[in-house]
Amino acid sequence: MGGKDHLPVDLMRSRRRSGAARGVVAILAASLALSSCQTLFEQAYVPTVGPSDNPQIVDEVQKDDPRAQMGAREHPRIVASYGGEYHDDRTEKLVARITGALTAVSENPNQSYRITILNSPAINAFALPGGYLYVTRGLLALANDASEVAAVLSHEMAHVTANHGIERQRREEAEVIASRVVAEVLSSDLAGKQALARGKLRLAAFSRQQELQADVIGVRTLGEARYDPYAAARFLDSMARYSHFTSVDPDADQSLDFLSSHPNAPQRVELARRHARAFGPEGTYGESGRDYYLRGIDGLLYGDSPQEGYVRGQTFLHGSLGIRFEVPDGFQIDNKVEAVLATGPGDVAIRFDGVADAERRSLSNYISSGWVTGLLPETIREITVNGLEAATARASAERWDFDITVIRIGPQIFRFLTAVPKGSAVLEPTAEKLRASFRRITPQEAATLKPLRVRIVTVGAGDTITTLSARMMGTDRKLELFRLINALGPTSTVQPGAKVKIISE
Repeated sequence: MGGKDHLPVDLMRSRRRSGAARGVVAILAASLALSSCQTLFEQAYVPTVGPSDNPQIVDEVQKDDPRAQMGAREHPRIVASYGGEYHDDRTEKLVARITGALTAVSENPNQSYRITILNSPAINAFALPGGYLYVTRGLLALANDASEVAAVLSHEMAHVTANHGIERQRREEAEVIASRVVAEVLSSDLAGKQALARGKLRLAAFSRQQELQADVIGVRTLGEARYDPYAAARFLDSMARYSHFTSVDPDADQSLDFLSSHPNAPQRVELARRHARAFGPEGTYGESGRDYYLRGIDGLLYGDSPQEGYVRGQTFLHGSLGIRFEVPDGFQIDNKVEAVLATGPGDVAIRFDGVADAERRSLSNYISSGWVTGLLPETIREITVNGLEAATARASAERWDFDITVIRIGPQIFRFLTAVPKGSAVLEPTAEKLRASFRRITPQEAATLKPLRVRIVTVGAGDTITTLSARMMGTDRKLELFRLINALGPTSTVQPGAKVKIISE
């Protein structure tokens, strides 16, 4: 969460949930997710493109190309939605090397690309008309070799060369992007946000047929560039496992991530393997590029950036804002640029953001100033939270009940919005735990906060998966996450001299 005057909520981009939980997510969403090219879950992968004056750029986008102009219009919005650009010379050269190899054998070698690495922990990648490609640092952290990233990029390049962006813009779609419950809860400039979201959706969402066509072209390009053609299926599987790991509801139907416009995960993996067989049996063709890939991501920022604060287990901490709070056990925190979001058992959702209050009005007046509809005015009461001025209230809309808590620190008002199914008994205890946990942190505490990074380590003679995973930071599920980011199965072992990834400061 950045320290902005207004931090709209985006729960729709949160990790996979049950159908009911996704409904709660939509309720609290004041801004809408970019519907990108879905791979295996709602945070699809996103390739990057850099400006033409960057030495890592493959080529300059043609300025007189109307397709490039279309991408140029959306580029600033996408960068802002994903936390800005991520710059690291070693990582940028790595992505440029992979993209250059693919460009040399692509179906349209005259197509130039602008590549941007997005400063987001999301596992995401997509393309815009005119050769704009995007990849998040979160995707780079999950991949284990160059061929896996090449699989992502070749798929996205296929969308560009096949002009899927132009085709999709021509489609007439009547998409209802936002839940109307949002309008009943938050009476902000929703119409404008919905219009923007619809525009992003038209530019970033591909049809099922286009996805399958891009898969065919992508795997073929992957093989022709002498990369391992089976990397596409392998990385799809890795993303499915990671999605399951981060899900509040691990048993949810994975096919829901694609809805009606994308093939489900098992089908996509099998089709990718089928296309790869044209190059021969698995393990007999192409390179993985693992060694130079791991060198290129050593030190890569992992998880939250310092500007957005940090999630450590059930706790959110922000050094520059000087605050911290905790969510109840069983909740999944999702730290977005716009807000901190959390969902948990019983279809409970939480939003936390902040606004500037230059008027310095009373918090009771602030709550009743019109930004919450469905407000029950008789429930407004002023309180203190760990010595800080605060106020609470309740609201109700359709099938949902809400607790609103606002806390003042100087000219800033921090806001908690908790939503539960109507009549649920967990609203008060959940909201009370949030309030009680919110406090300021000292400068000394803030100074100890450091970002997590991907570290490449060499397996020693006495090392095991258990001893290596014990070095992981930022998670209570050390062993499970270690296996995931290194694509290790339940019976896999590590050999002395091998390189593996760990997450540490």
